[in-house]
Amino acid sequence: MGVFDYVWAGVLAVFAGPVAFEVLGIGVPITVLMTAAGFLLGIIGGATPGLAGPFLMAVSLPILLSVFGFTPDALLPVLGFLVGVMKGATVGGAVPAILFNTPGTPDAMLTTLDGHPMARNGQAGKALRTAHFASVTGDTFSDLVLFTCAPFLAIVVEAYLGFGEKAALILLSLAFVAAVVGASPMKGLIAAFLGLFIASVGTGEDVYSRLSLGTDTLSTGFPLITAVLGVLILGEVLYSFEQMWRNRRDDRPAGEAPQSGDNRLTWGERRRLMPFISVSALIGTGIGALPGIGSTLAATLGYATGQKMHKGPVPFGKGTPEGVAATEAANSSVSGANLIPVLSLGIPGNVGAVFLILAAESIGGFNPGPSVFRFSSAEVNPELVIAFGLFTTMMLANVLNWILGGQIMRATGVMARIPKPVLMPIVLLLTLTAIYVQETDFTALYFAMGFAFLGWGMRKLAVPVLPFVIAFILAGNLEQTVRQAFAASGGDPLFLFKSPLSVVFLLLGLLVILFFLRKPASEGS
Repeated sequence: MGVFDYVWAGVLAVFAGPVAFEVLGIGVPITVLMTAAGFLLGIIGGATPGLAGPFLMAVSLPILLSVFGFTPDALLPVLGFLVGVMKGATVGGAVPAILFNTPGTPDAMLTTLDGHPMARNGQAGKALRTAHFASVTGDTFSDLVLFTCAPFLAIVVEAYLGFGEKAALILLSLAFVAAVVGASPMKGLIAAFLGLFIASVGTGEDVYSRLSLGTDTLSTGFPLITAVLGVLILGEVLYSFEQMWRNRRDDRPAGEAPQSGDNRLTWGERRRLMPFISVSALIGTGIGALPGIGSTLAATLGYATGQKMHKGPVPFGKGTPEGVAATEAANSSVSGANLIPVLSLGIPGNVGAVFLILAAESIGGFNPGPSVFRFSSAEVNPELVIAFGLFTTMMLANVLNWILGGQIMRATGVMARIPKPVLMPIVLLLTLTAIYVQETDFTALYFAMGFAFLGWGMRKLAVPVLPFVIAFILAGNLEQTVRQAFAASGGDPLFLFKSPLSVVFLLLGLLVILFFLRKPASEGS
């Protein structure tokens, strides 16, 4: 099979796959239906403060696995649904920020600076249309970069990196994530080492279980889904409960200001926004390609750059569409680029990518990493077909976003009125139900609550949770790669230092940590 044969096979896997139902004799493919359903749910959840994309992906994944099972036909519908949620939530997050000055995520805080003043001035519709246009443009650009860069990077990694270099690259990625996520690199390192330690309980390639304290309960280790959902989702729920208990009242968002004047977004206005969108999309894509940084830094840099470019009569922060466009294009363009390290290296770049990897590992038949893009005309690589099928679902979600995203987005403003005392218990019950559906064992719920308190404690101590989650996921790959490199070197204890490239990766990891450790001190002087 040639390259274009694989591309066409991926497209057919989406549009000519299993049919969900028929309308007037025309079959509706299940993957198309699930991508559209995920996109709709993502916009609704993104428009609801407290229900961001990771929440919805976390709750949906176990339920999807229980419905579709673990057959190869389940892979693309499940991945398509998660991709739809991720893209829909990216767009929907601007709704409460603009209408009610209630950002659902940290990067949406910058959208409020210009979006909410526009809403107060009767231009809520124009602000929402600007946010939608900038978001979907940045997201589409980021996806195109993903489609072209991920295969090339994977081929380079597969051709030039051996076991030792891959082990050093994983260590570099962990060091990078630990150093840049959160305010303190030291706390990020502690979180990463904690994730590696807990992942080693009861697991490994030896015949006996490790650190299990002689109990059967810990002999098989902690289930991945309970650790990830417990720390990421349940920990945030407990932290929200504590904040509500401290406040003792719900801060309801202010009422939506009535619209006045022309709220359309003309083609001339779109052309004036394009320089800001283009620069922010480049910034977001570049930052998104680096694991662990996330969309908050991209939104900050995009907004700051747009502010320097802006020469209009209304300054940034006073209600200018350019401010909304710069922020939304930057944080939306991160989502596609974050999958570059996932598909090419098997390293999750953000929380959304974590759940895509969980889905692939749970169902099987698709292992994100360099082997996905291994090309041979002599034999068919089914993982490459799935990769192009995944790209097809991403473009399908973008098309839905261009056509329907704006209308759905403007209709979901009422979701921002749901108070947290109502929302958080629902999230708690849904998450626990999803964990039980996946594991069908009450022990998993006990583990999940233990990880929930761990996540709550990490937030109280300002320890970032993302390095913990990524380290927990990569622990197995790191151990396997290190063992293979050690065996290939003939048992040399200095096996990681035998290759110049692995030494470069290790030195880069050390320099990243030292740089970010010194940065606060230099800023404070």
